[in-house]
Amino acid sequence: MAQYDALLKPLTIKGLTLRNRIMSTAHAPAYAEDGMPGERYQLYHEEKAKGGIALTMFGGSSSVAPDSPLPFRQLTVAHDDVIPHLKALSDRVHSHGAATMCQITHIGRRGRWDGGNWMPLVAPSPVREPLHRSFPKEAEDWDIRRIIACYARAAQRCREGGLDGVEVIAAAQHLIDAFLSPSVNRRTDAYGGSLENRMRFGLEVFGAIREAVGDDFIVGMRLSGDELLEGGLDQSDCMTIATRFAGSGLVDFLSVYQSHGTDWSGLATLMPNMSYPPAPFLYLASAVKAQIDIPVLHASAIRDLATADRAIAEGHVDMIAMTRAHIADPHIVNKLIEGRVDDIRQCVGATYCVDRVSLGGEALCAYNAATGREKTMPHVIDKAQAARKVVVVGAGPGGLEAARVAAERGHDVVLFETADQPGGQINIAAKAPWRENLSGIVRWLDGQVTKLGVDKRYGTEASRDAVVNENPDVVILASGGRPNTGYYDGADLAASVWDILTGATEPGENVLLYDENGMQQGPSCAEYLAERGALVEVVTNGRMIGEEVGATNLPTHMRNLYKSDVLLTPDHHLKQVYRENGHLVCVLHNDYSHEEEERVVDQVVSDYGTLANDGLYGELKALSVNRGETDYDALIAGKPQALRTNPEGHFQLFRIGDCVASRNIHAAVYDALRLAKDL
Repeated sequence: MAQYDALLKPLTIKGLTLRNRIMSTAHAPAYAEDGMPGERYQLYHEEKAKGGIALTMFGGSSSVAPDSPLPFRQLTVAHDDVIPHLKALSDRVHSHGAATMCQITHIGRRGRWDGGNWMPLVAPSPVREPLHRSFPKEAEDWDIRRIIACYARAAQRCREGGLDGVEVIAAAQHLIDAFLSPSVNRRTDAYGGSLENRMRFGLEVFGAIREAVGDDFIVGMRLSGDELLEGGLDQSDCMTIATRFAGSGLVDFLSVYQSHGTDWSGLATLMPNMSYPPAPFLYLASAVKAQIDIPVLHASAIRDLATADRAIAEGHVDMIAMTRAHIADPHIVNKLIEGRVDDIRQCVGATYCVDRVSLGGEALCAYNAATGREKTMPHVIDKAQAARKVVVVGAGPGGLEAARVAAERGHDVVLFETADQPGGQINIAAKAPWRENLSGIVRWLDGQVTKLGVDKRYGTEASRDAVVNENPDVVILASGGRPNTGYYDGADLAASVWDILTGATEPGENVLLYDENGMQQGPSCAEYLAERGALVEVVTNGRMIGEEVGATNLPTHMRNLYKSDVLLTPDHHLKQVYRENGHLVCVLHNDYSHEEEERVVDQVVSDYGTLANDGLYGELKALSVNRGETDYDALIAGKPQALRTNPEGHFQLFRIGDCVASRNIHAAVYDALRLAKDL
């Protein structure tokens, strides 16, 4: 398409011609198997290659040495066992015309000493790393020699594995950046003091790598354009570093991003969420590009094609990484080439993918349940052998996905929704401060079901008779949940988060918000209340506010709550609410001391998740051939549902998402995909 011509132009890096200007940066999706990129890892990257991407980097923070820990289940390239896995991955990616590289590093102090090999962590100076709360040893002369040799051998393994190159990370205060940054490097020897001295370790690393892999293998460098850290590297320092390394002859490209990543706020700035505008740090890469003559790559919150195309066309950078965008849709490039831009499932910046990894899970997209599950879940839906009549009730994310997948299968689909618009709970969540981008999920799903010819009946309640009169073969209930304000005495006196965010209930002046959910609903509502002038206290029985919120979103919530002087009270549960003298008295119970205290407020808001809207389910169970039962073994195995326990029944009946239990967007769309893909 002419509009995106700049993105589709090839780029040559040291003899390697990349078919377009779109890539995915190295990241750690936590799919590693004993530190190796096994089948799941390989299929994940192969899907992007199938989808037309030019370069898919993998192995974010792959460790080069046994004392470089793997805090987010990264890969290790520290021994030869990885070579066959690298060969398998590179063969898969190359078979679809894409290139692939691995990012390698010694992570230094950024991990835990009591995991993996239980080795002491190492850094230029014994400065504690706040994020993982570890104290490193000061690198000795033999450590420096040893680690440089480890880098060289790791790069050689990548070459032996058939990769097109390696990227060495010298940012985020991994070991090279720790030597570079005065915030960590307090040495007085040849590796400390002046910036020239602090660059010495990195230059020696790149020199050893180049000697090991030769001149014809691509070696790139990922560096910060500004650490955005008091006492760290500023933009001027980073420009000097970029110029020095680019001019060394040892580096074939630079990949520029920002921040430091040593605490939760820094980590969140490394991977900007939806509260940031598009391409918030492109200026850093653009400044580097203006000063050097090797290719400059960039990735930081560029999720849409228009922004990406402008960045290339205007000469800011040579290549754009749309990493999280490819988690949302690995087929971006092919859809672009085919003129199907409207079919691209856009990343909305929810950063559910990163947050899951920070909480110990694996990377998953908020609303593409196939990503990371390529072995069992399809990105492209096959047609069914025979068309059936499918009724879906509820046009939230689960119902929309069920309708989409069933229609892709070729079935005749009717979609009921009581409200006059689709979206369900997403419409409520999107009303919270800085969360409006969530509505993009609804726009894409609704656009797809419209395009597929689904019979959308918005503003129409799905009664028992209305469903039965459609003579369905399959009924899928995705009618969601209703807010639960709790089980304590006086819970009926509390408003719900829904009441506040929808405007059904006006915010009070002095509000106690009790959060037993631990997800984003509570902090979002607290921000909303504070923005409207309320004095707010958030109470939770968890160890902290937003205990289920991950590393990229929690810092934004916490920053906003602190700026608004919201009082945060963990470790308490709400025991009772009662009226007294025109106010509400809240009795709080400390879960450790078992002491009680009271608050006098004019409004209580309470979030206990949701309760299933299962009334219609109860009315239809006796009419169904399976009495509403889901064969879990078949569902997990990816087989069609075949239970027939009611000879008098007329249709299969299933329920998904919050119509089953209070969960999240991803759970709803995953329920929908793995059920509907086999209809």
